[in-house]
Amino acid sequence: MDRAAAAYAAARNEAEHHGVTGERGNSQAHHAFALAFTDPAVADDELALAEQLLADVDLRATTLITRIAALARDAGRTDADVDDRAQVLRAEILTGGVTYAELALDLALAFHHAVRNDQDQVAATIARLRENTRGGDFAYYSDIAAFMADLPLEKASPTRWIDGAQHTRRRWRGLVTTRRDHLHVPR
Repeated sequence: MDRAAAAYAAARNEAEHHGVTGERGNSQAHHAFALAFTDPAVADDELALAEQLLADVDLRATTLITRIAALARDAGRTDADVDDRAQVLRAEILTGGVTYAELALDLALAFHHAVRNDQDQVAATIARLRENTRGGDFAYYSDIAAFMADLPLEKASPTRWIDGAQHTRRRWRGLVTTRRDHLHVPR
C-alpha cells in the first residue's frame, strides 16, 4: 500500500501539473484509499483533500472510493459504525452498478473484520469476493483478505506476487496487527 500511495500521489501531482481536474481527484481518492490502510491519521487529511477535489466534478465511482477509504481508515473501531456505513454504501454501489467499488468495499470490510478478529465475517467477505471475481478480474482480492486474517487460501488466485506470496501475506497481516496495536484490540 505504501507503493500504491506513492504512485497515486505522483499521478495526482502530474494531473495537477497538466490541469486535468478529474484525474487529479481520482488519483487523490485512490491515494487516500491506500493510506487509509496504512496510516489513518494521515488518511484524514488526504480524504479531506479528495473530497475538495471531487466537489466540482461528477465521478460517482471515485466518490464511492473516497467513502470506502473512510471505512478503511476507521477499520477496527467499535465507535465508527463501519458495518452500518458499509451496508448503506453497498446499496448505493449496487444501485449504481459500480462493480469495482463493491470489491474495494469488501476489501475494506475484510480489513475491518480482520482487525476485529471476526473470522466468521472475514470468511463471509472472502466468499463474496470469490463469487464477485470468478471471472478473473481482481481475483487476488480474496487472497489479500485471507492474508489479512491469516487464513489459509482455499484456492489461490493465479496471481504472481512481485515479492512472493509469503512476503505479501506478512505485509498484509502486518497492516492488521499494526492497526490492532494502534487501537489496543486484543489479538
